[in-house]
Amino acid sequence: MVDRSETLVTVFGGGGFIGRYVCEYLLKNGARVRIAQRNPRAAYTIQPLGQVGQVGYERADITKPASVAHALRGATAAINLCGVFGKNMRSVHVDGAANVAKAASAAGCRSLVQISAIGADPNGEAYYARTKGEGEAAVRKAFERATVVRPSLVFGPEDNLTNRFAGMAQLPVLPVLAPGSKFQPVYVRDLGQAIAMAALDPQRFGGQTFEIGGPQMMTMLELQRAILEMTEQNPEVAVLPNIAGTILSKLGFLPGAPLTADQWIMLQQGSVPSGRLPGLEAFGIQPTPLAAVGYEWLGRYHKGGKFAGRRINLTATN
Repeated sequence: MVDRSETLVTVFGGGGFIGRYVCEYLLKNGARVRIAQRNPRAAYTIQPLGQVGQVGYERADITKPASVAHALRGATAAINLCGVFGKNMRSVHVDGAANVAKAASAAGCRSLVQISAIGADPNGEAYYARTKGEGEAAVRKAFERATVVRPSLVFGPEDNLTNRFAGMAQLPVLPVLAPGSKFQPVYVRDLGQAIAMAALDPQRFGGQTFEIGGPQMMTMLELQRAILEMTEQNPEVAVLPNIAGTILSKLGFLPGAPLTADQWIMLQQGSVPSGRLPGLEAFGIQPTPLAAVGYEWLGRYHKGGKFAGRRINLTATN
């Protein structure tokens, strides 16, 4: 292992879903990690992943330049994982991203990794896509050699994707919106590794933009059917017309989940790498399919508990 004892990576939003896997890889590779977010207590579960003194915490808000600069003192690398839906998208995605980039440059950081999204475009139809696109431009202006990572939908044990659909499948009827929209879901551990590698090796990954997807392109209907198969749930699957999605987005909810107008636009557009930019292969990472790992957390939705299906299978082979 390369000696990274002098490497200090400040991870903004490090206690979130993707952040914990980014931090895990950084820590395993010997880097020191400073987790910066509004509520550092939410990230204390990461402490056991590192050695004594390897993990630190800082209260920070990326919309406040002074707190960002303080969180980056002495850092050699920075990662910005922060993203939101709602009225604060511009302040977080554009102004906040610019604050991180400017402070990282001023602090002399060797690398900066900005997490964006597939479909980020300053001229995009969805406000989320526009602010993500503008954020990328603001980051590049302040930190030219920044690495931009655009992931597709992300799945993993703590996600709000597969868990939400599996939970909704406990209803008698499972509504499916935008059934033909295409996605290329990526495993959070693969994504986390790629983000961490980009931060640790700016010579190799700096200044580039990556679109990160998993190994399978799936329609929304195929994704939900895959989750039903893993959990062995059989609700009535009701494919809803687009007009229903439009109405529900105006109301602000789908049964079991929020649905804003912006999310509805993005849901219809899908999230698939363009093929024009490098992906996981550039990091030497073999993408993990959902079917290979999904049962680890989706098993709890299985009738009779996580191990019920496995007991049946074991009995059948004896």
